[in-house]
Amino acid sequence: MLKQILNTIKKVFSNDKVKKKILFTGLCFLIFRALAHIPVPVVDIQKVQSIFYGSEFLSLLNIFSGGTLIRFSVVAVGINSYITAQIIMQLAGMVIPSIKEMQKEGESGRAKVNQYTRFISVPLAVVQSISVIALLKSQDLLLSTDILSLTAVIFSLVAGSMITLWIGELISEYGIGNGISMILLAGIVSQIPAFVNQISYAVYQNQLFILSAFVIVFIAIIMLVVFMNEAVRKVVVQYARRMRGSRLLGGQKTHLPIRVNVAGVMPIIFALSLMLVPSFVGRILTSLDNESWVKLGEKIIIWFDQSSVSYMVIYFILVFVFTYFSALVFFDADDLSSELKKSGAYVPGIRPGQATKNFLEFVVSRVTLVGALFLGFIALLPSIAQALTNIQSLAIGGTSVLIVVSVILETSKQIESQLVGQDYEKYT
Repeated sequence: MLKQILNTIKKVFSNDKVKKKILFTGLCFLIFRALAHIPVPVVDIQKVQSIFYGSEFLSLLNIFSGGTLIRFSVVAVGINSYITAQIIMQLAGMVIPSIKEMQKEGESGRAKVNQYTRFISVPLAVVQSISVIALLKSQDLLLSTDILSLTAVIFSLVAGSMITLWIGELISEYGIGNGISMILLAGIVSQIPAFVNQISYAVYQNQLFILSAFVIVFIAIIMLVVFMNEAVRKVVVQYARRMRGSRLLGGQKTHLPIRVNVAGVMPIIFALSLMLVPSFVGRILTSLDNESWVKLGEKIIIWFDQSSVSYMVIYFILVFVFTYFSALVFFDADDLSSELKKSGAYVPGIRPGQATKNFLEFVVSRVTLVGALFLGFIALLPSIAQALTNIQSLAIGGTSVLIVVSVILETSKQIESQLVGQDYEKYT
């Protein structure tokens, strides 16, 4: 096994094209992590870190910012605005016909959609920067509150968000893997030292039973994530036979793969974006002078505390609903049934057209049920682990594992395809 891994690494770095892509990606990581250590001057960094280390929910936001929010660096907003813009464009594609047609136009259509997404991400970055500043001000974490200083901070955060987006797109174009996913991966990897420190503390406290159970569960989660990420439901597709001259064409069978986890980690990100709002509003209310508003804010914070039952129930429901919603966005049964009919293909035992569409929707709904339950469990895993072990570290949270495994699998497939393509070029 070790020999096979070493041979694969040797093969990868013997390919000049792939090696340059990997080195370029590493350089982008280095630049991003350097920017992540440049703090905004008007923020009390020590207080911010103490709050984040004590909240698993805020730690997850730190992961999605690429590990920059805990230091409140100039790239603290990260790619959150771009992810939100992507959500808006996906929703718009379901209600605006012109955007839906644009999404179907292939590479040129995707380029237009991506350009609109960038435009939308700029005002969203401004709104998110103002929201973060307001939250820090309500918690008395700002060293200066004059208008000039706050304006400079907002402009710095928006510029840092756009730089992060630019780095991600450079990785997508010239490096290895999807740039946005690789930025998230960089944030998760940056949390590993804190996780190792907590594990060392557990060993020092002679909590060997908890540590052993934790390692076993961690390995089991990785295996489950890999299995669910690669699991597909194969729908058999038969091509009709037809005569062309004296030759009989068609008649072969193939299959249509429907992924169990068709939406990836996006439903968790959607749900997390909504779950952030009540906590943010609650913290703002507790900073007001009105006693009734303060009490209401305290109740909201208690209801949406990560260890509370109400938080876990609402979070699970949102992830479950968004998983089905994302499945409808990513899997268009109507278009697929029409394409099958045009190409002379059909599902054995199912009539082409509307019957095929209904069958595919039925299959997707059943498969998505399993995927929704899986993502709901993954989303709640940090809360469950925290309640059972009191270990707070999102480096090993279920969502983080899902992101890491998904990015590694997709990146390895991309590297493998490039190596195979390079081998074919030798014979052309």
